[in-house]
Amino acid sequence: MTRIVIIGGGPGGYEAALVAAQLGAQVTVVEQDGPGGACVLTDCVPSKTLIATSVRKQALLDASMLGVHYTGGPDGDAGGVIADMPLVNKRVKELAQAQSADIAVRLAAEGVEVVRAAGRLVDPQVVRAGDRTIRADVVIVATGATPRILPSAEPDGERILTWRQIYDLEELPEHLIVVGSGVTGAEFAGAYRSLGSEVTLVSSRDRMMPNEDADAAEVLEEVYRRRGMNVMGRSRAESVKRTADGVVVTLEDGRTAEGSHCLMTVGMIPNTAGLGLEEAGVTLDRGGFIQVDKVSRTSAPGVYAAGDCTGVLMLASVAAMQGRIAVWHALGEAVQPLRLATVASNIFTDPEIAAVGVAQKAIEAGEIEANVVKLPLATNARAKMQGFNDGFVKLFCRPHTGIILGGVVVAPRASELILAVSVAVQQRLTVDQLAHTFAVYPSMSGSITEAARRLMQPMTPSGI
Repeated sequence: MTRIVIIGGGPGGYEAALVAAQLGAQVTVVEQDGPGGACVLTDCVPSKTLIATSVRKQALLDASMLGVHYTGGPDGDAGGVIADMPLVNKRVKELAQAQSADIAVRLAAEGVEVVRAAGRLVDPQVVRAGDRTIRADVVIVATGATPRILPSAEPDGERILTWRQIYDLEELPEHLIVVGSGVTGAEFAGAYRSLGSEVTLVSSRDRMMPNEDADAAEVLEEVYRRRGMNVMGRSRAESVKRTADGVVVTLEDGRTAEGSHCLMTVGMIPNTAGLGLEEAGVTLDRGGFIQVDKVSRTSAPGVYAAGDCTGVLMLASVAAMQGRIAVWHALGEAVQPLRLATVASNIFTDPEIAAVGVAQKAIEAGEIEANVVKLPLATNARAKMQGFNDGFVKLFCRPHTGIILGGVVVAPRASELILAVSVAVQQRLTVDQLAHTFAVYPSMSGSITEAARRLMQPMTPSGI
């Protein structure tokens, strides 16, 4: 029986463990924080739980546009809609623990051993887990990553925070300054603005989320500004310091921004230090990320890696697929190399931004030839009924064959709507095939089939 030891219990680790156990391997997962790892306990699951709460509150704030008015609570209070942050944060933490417990039950049911300890490589076939030494035929490293810390903005857990510390606050921040306007910064900035905080978003680039679809980022920034957020573009933070009752963020150009709290969202660094990787022959890049090929192999025989510690694409879904691919390859199963071109991603802002396949910037740069159609969400009947005016559906296809290359959806629950486009990209469907697929009327998904219809090529009669 093949013995597999997995260092790290996040999506890259526990999904690999489940597949390995189902294929008959003897599996041990070494995880010091608990099943699910940081993704479930401190990062993805807690943040999306918080965001779900903020979306509900924003819906209540927007309900007056649909003729629904708030007249007061059960005690006759005529005040506004208030977020009870101790209760919100309690629910966030409890839900994360419950999800971790569910994963633990699933692993136990499959016969996977979980060792609660820090793990490291002694050599490519030996893992040290606490005071145990475990021999393995295959090792998978899935240790994730940690929020990047700037020396000039050291988090203190009270006023200067990482996203792993923000759920410990007892009150809603009066004025939250978010440093970093990438995906994480945009998500938290939008969530806390909807929950009731004054929010300043500090972006070092011309626009927020500079690596995402430009049209989508423009829509979101417009929504944020309309909701009262202060978005500071071209404003790189130099330092963050505490004051008597808050924080002051100093920008490189000398300007300052003052608030009650500061949330640092300036990237991630891999959890690869002190694991004995290089001594075991595992190659790291200059940033400390583990170098892997498309079947998750490292440079050390029998050692694979998955998830954020590889820096391939920091998504839970990608980590899970890397872990599964590692197991399939190690156990000699049929396996397809990781195809990043088919990865669907989502930004859990309000509205959400989902994308799959090629990006428009690649089309505009001449790297890919494609036809493009963009339909505003405001023309969709279901969107009108629900009062959703911001967003769009964008679809890309090859000019002659009509094969769908990708798309972008900006809408409420875009994470659900993108699946149709993702299936089309994965299965190389054409716009004709998608256009001839029934969509419910009225529905948001109707905009996807409508976009496909608009990309259909008119048939030319033969012989003409």
